[in-house]
Amino acid sequence: QVQLVESGGGLVQPGGSLRLSCAASGIIFGINTMGWYRQAPGKERELVADITSSGITSYVDSVKGRFIMSRDNAKNTVYLQMNSLKPDDTAVYYCYAEIRRSSYLREYYGRWGQGTLVTVSS
Repeated sequence: QVQLVESGGGLVQPGGSLRLSCAASGIIFGINTMGWYRQAPGKERELVADITSSGITSYVDSVKGRFIMSRDNAKNTVYLQMNSLKPDDTAVYYCYAEIRRSSYLREYYGRWGQGTLVTVSS
């Protein structure tokens, strides 16, 4: 079983920065796209950013220019550098990955991390 473990959340003042990490562990045949989602209280989970296996990124409009997602394929790890944080960024942030099922089948299943809380408040 592949597990995703997030870290790096916490309390930060408006305008501050945080860096989230998500590491995949277990028997890994390959990882396709990975993403960061967030869910604020009373709101639906939304995609914040994702990155393909070749490093192409995309972002939701509300974080463009402030957040940067990156990936280290050798470590099966993705990062989310969050700058100029706003109170509206307060949420539980979840990592998501498309995990290859086997070495001989190009099929993937989705896996979620347990989430890490980011609170932006003065």
